[in-house]
Amino acid sequence: MKIRGFRIELGEIEAALDAHPAVREAVVLAREDVPGDKRLAAYLVLHPGETPTIADLRAFLARRLPDVMVPAAFVILDALPLTQNGKVDRRLLPQPDESRRPDLGGAYAAPTTRAEGDLCRVWATVLRLERVGIHDNFFELGGDSILSIQIVARARDAGLRITPRQIFQHQTVAELAAAAGTGVMADAEQDAVVGSLPLTPIQRWWLAQDAVDPHHHNQAFLLELRRALDPSALEAAVAALVEHHDMLRVRIARDGAPRQHVAPSGGPSPFARVDVSTLTGDAQVAAIEAAAAAAQASLDLAAGPILAVVLFDAAPQRLLFAVHHIAVDGVSWRILLEDLWTAYRRAVEDPTRPAAALGPKTTSFKRWAERLVTHARSDAVREEERFWLGEARRDVGRLPAGPSGPGTEGSTKATIVELEPGETEQLLRQVPLTYRTQINDVLLAALGEAMSPWVGSRRVLVDVEGHGREEVFEDVDLTRTVGWFTTIFPVTLDLGAVSHPGVVLTQIKEQVRTIPGRGLGYGMLRYLREGEAVAARLAAMPQAEVSFNYLGQFDMALPEGSGFAFARESPGPSYSPRATRAYALDVQASVRGGRLRTRFAHGAGRFEPGEVEALAARFLSSLRALIAHCLSPTAGGYTPSDFARAGLTQEDIGDLLEQLEDDM
Repeated sequence: MKIRGFRIELGEIEAALDAHPAVREAVVLAREDVPGDKRLAAYLVLHPGETPTIADLRAFLARRLPDVMVPAAFVILDALPLTQNGKVDRRLLPQPDESRRPDLGGAYAAPTTRAEGDLCRVWATVLRLERVGIHDNFFELGGDSILSIQIVARARDAGLRITPRQIFQHQTVAELAAAAGTGVMADAEQDAVVGSLPLTPIQRWWLAQDAVDPHHHNQAFLLELRRALDPSALEAAVAALVEHHDMLRVRIARDGAPRQHVAPSGGPSPFARVDVSTLTGDAQVAAIEAAAAAAQASLDLAAGPILAVVLFDAAPQRLLFAVHHIAVDGVSWRILLEDLWTAYRRAVEDPTRPAAALGPKTTSFKRWAERLVTHARSDAVREEERFWLGEARRDVGRLPAGPSGPGTEGSTKATIVELEPGETEQLLRQVPLTYRTQINDVLLAALGEAMSPWVGSRRVLVDVEGHGREEVFEDVDLTRTVGWFTTIFPVTLDLGAVSHPGVVLTQIKEQVRTIPGRGLGYGMLRYLREGEAVAARLAAMPQAEVSFNYLGQFDMALPEGSGFAFARESPGPSYSPRATRAYALDVQASVRGGRLRTRFAHGAGRFEPGEVEALAARFLSSLRALIAHCLSPTAGGYTPSDFARAGLTQEDIGDLLEQLEDDM
């Protein structure tokens, strides 16, 4: 029988079910109750008094069989229907009585325990779905590593202790609920964190660039407030954020070697109001953008504040929220915006205690930085040296020479391409199923294909940014910690000689899976082992001229019910126009408004006219070809990283599948 492109033996599944102590008889069918959707259904007769849950049965089979052989539906019968000859009459086995959801393409299974119910609600909230069943797969629902951090934080609020790593290991609600509470408790200081702390690799990377106007290197949002906010309560909420999130009080000293410390609470308020209500049309837009630009340029790394929050009195109100990049990253914004809304509501209800609504802290950035310094000299990180010093970066294509260098931030030009909403939905929810990939794999494959003819090589070097909140230490929980955790590490995209979409995608997937620790070790070796040979050797290797960053689903970053929306006006320059760009080309992808939006940014004059536009067009074409391939009936299969413990090669997997074909 063939399911999802793989030949399977139904009798092998039945034998595995028969081995369950609660099962008296078992029959498995491959049903196609919905045209084009062939699923396995298991029909069971249980021993008297036995009441295993579906989750129990699934977990039992998952320990013995590949995922593809675990039935999608289980039906408990009093007896199996028999023919006159006493054999099972498979024609009389009933269709599984499960409501199907066209939006998810799977069968809904309701929660059976309190933990499952809480997790179903958390997943539905974070993933913005009407409902989630206990056997739905997190990544098949559009989840990613960034959203997994939000899942962990909200689950903790519901009293469930899970980790991001457990979400990768237990990808359904049923499995995750069973694993909840089995991890090590995190170490988190609840009192105010102040004092000096080490610089982390990403902070050292930025400081090493010795940027012009270092006080002006921010991340910022300009929001439109679709419900009017009370200014006094909003100011109290901002003060609560600064008190609760230590890194919003960080200071950087640059007299001599750069140093950082966290200042005590207090000092000048970062909150301001600007009245533009008497202006209309273009005049109002100009006034908002001018005030936003001035606020972004006003931050003070040495004395503070390092954030600016400006409420624009207009109809509707606008809100600028800008923080120096030294203290925040993309994940931090999801925390800050949610906490801002939470603290605001508390300030309206009880103006004396807005910070009390923010709940317990997770591990401080200070503790994380201190642990990294020690870990950088551990045996585990030393073992990564061979990987990062390998030959992969030495024979790669280079960008065409241009008339100028990378240029300044003020000279930056950008080309933006977008997928349609339907294509974006397919990318998020359907494409990952085919080869068990993540969104980053698909985007990197498309980027490599697009860049290959431009650099004249099938080997393309890019610096990839990751969220950096890796689970290196069991007693560390960063899910509600604000700070700049980003990792930057070089990746050579080796596309191989074959340009077939499925081949390219699986090759990139396998290359990404070989990166140790999701790239965290590279920064530690390069920036926390200064003075050692390994740091100098890494610095001397070919450096990427292109950066890539998938920022995730920003539609999910705005708190539900807040009335926050992204404003049409510009928040002003986040970087000093005089600062030199770090890369010749920055590629950033994110989902906003239901569309995947990819921005190709470069300094004016660095490339010939039309080169970047052509690159962006090739990227979009390659991405669409990958999506179309993954949705085709011939696509799908396993790769070695799907059997990491077995140590199989792709050739081994191919040979095994051929043997199965011959046996059938």
